[in-house]
Amino acid sequence: MYQILEGHQWRHVWVVSDIHGCWQRLMDELKRLHFNPYQDLLISVGDLIDRGPDSVKCLALMQENWFRAVRGNHEQMALDALSNNDFALWTMNGGIWFSRLTNPQKLDAMALLEACRQLPYIIEITCANGLNVIAHADYPSESYERDKSVSRSRVLWERGRLTHLMSGHGEGISGADHFWFGHTPLNTRFDFGNLHYIDTGAVFGSTFTLAQLQ
Repeated sequence: MYQILEGHQWRHVWVVSDIHGCWQRLMDELKRLHFNPYQDLLISVGDLIDRGPDSVKCLALMQENWFRAVRGNHEQMALDALSNNDFALWTMNGGIWFSRLTNPQKLDAMALLEACRQLPYIIEITCANGLNVIAHADYPSESYERDKSVSRSRVLWERGRLTHLMSGHGEGISGADHFWFGHTPLNTRFDFGNLHYIDTGAVFGSTFTLAQLQ
């Protein structure tokens, strides 16, 4: 469930908002930032796939040494669809691309999707800015602790904390210097204390948010 990384292994470390199949736009952003794949690391808050034009290319990012990701709810919907042979929920939420592949393409895509079963729900990384915790939607606890048992479903789907924060209520999470989440598309990045919500809806025509941790 948890993956532990040490930031000192890389020159720069970035965290990126939900990618959702927007491979070329992400590559353009990395070029703009002078991202060096031999020295730098990019961490995704999940949702590599669906809605955008290049879900397969985005899944293939998992094979790159310079890329890490946590599991998003869209990866989970795809895995559930494959496990249960029920594609209705995934298709309604952007997974229609899979049905449009040729049979050979589907086999390649299925292999990449199966690799998503190895994605952690939570990444912990110590960088120049302190201890960072990255999860898709929420860390469903008042305090962070490595390897603590928390609800996997809430890590992938929870929006309650963000809703409360944006209405002027709620509290941060202790136990780490920064928490980074995606999942909920916003007009602009939202920060509350040490909580950072960075999905700014790139797939809906807005922009990627990339935050530099070191």
